[in-house]
Amino acid sequence: MPATKIALEEHFMAPDFAEYWEGTIADVPRALRESILSRLSDFDGVRLETMDKAGIARAALSLAGPGVQIEPDRATAVRKAAQANDFLAAQVQKRPDRFIGFAHLPMQDPRAASSELKRCVKELDFKGAMINGQTFGRYLDDRAYDPFWATAQDLGSPVYIHPADPVRQPDSIASYKELTRATWGWTVETASHALRLIFGGVFDRFPKAMLILGHMGETLPYMLWRLDSRAKLYGVKLAREPSDYIRNNIAITISGVYSPEPFACAVQALGADRIMFAADYPFESSETAASFIDDVAIEERVREAVCAGNARRIFGLD
Repeated sequence: MPATKIALEEHFMAPDFAEYWEGTIADVPRALRESILSRLSDFDGVRLETMDKAGIARAALSLAGPGVQIEPDRATAVRKAAQANDFLAAQVQKRPDRFIGFAHLPMQDPRAASSELKRCVKELDFKGAMINGQTFGRYLDDRAYDPFWATAQDLGSPVYIHPADPVRQPDSIASYKELTRATWGWTVETASHALRLIFGGVFDRFPKAMLILGHMGETLPYMLWRLDSRAKLYGVKLAREPSDYIRNNIAITISGVYSPEPFACAVQALGADRIMFAADYPFESSETAASFIDDVAIEERVREAVCAGNARRIFGLD
């Protein structure tokens, strides 16, 4: 029997936010873009039907990025982030049995982002936040974000870093458009962002902070030994080895990587209690994601933990 699932990288679109998003999907054929936008904007029809077919009991919804993180006016970003969160809260309140909210934050203003995260958790009952990569060239290891990390730690609120464009494409792939974004570039950018947090001492300053990475950990489960080895070589001064932070301060989801080999590596490298289910709706097939985790050859206790048990524990779900 298929396992009950909680999906953690499921996207929506709020009114007046599509313009922020369309730049990231401009290379996709127009008919497909319109189909995706239709599914992003739906909460009661195809979305729930798809969840039911895939055995997804609950979905954590997050605004399709980059959202206000590319808004040049700081006051507008603060106002519109709250607008998006209020819109999502209204949808979650209609179906609290099916939906969970992740906050959308104006990272241009770290203190405003902290305040909005606190409002979303305390007043709207959201369970975390999704941040779409860097914000105008500033990454989350910047010391200006220390108040934000202090708030997230105090709230016990996990922060999910979702892929987004770098400030500029690396020369190694810039002339190959097909290698940018979801094919490869976003993996490099997001894994590097996570490593900045580790090597920048964020988890030394905030040892209970929790980071979530999608796409089977953005390749980091493969790299643990080498990260530790090279950190020693270059005399990196941290309280722990890099792999310890990855195992203790980072959890991952399987979004968009539905293959047994990387999954087996992630389980062995991180432990089954650090991996969660995600379908990346509507950018990936929920049915494909569900079929993979239902059929992959693993112990049933591991399947149940990945499908829902770990999410219940990490996000404090009933």
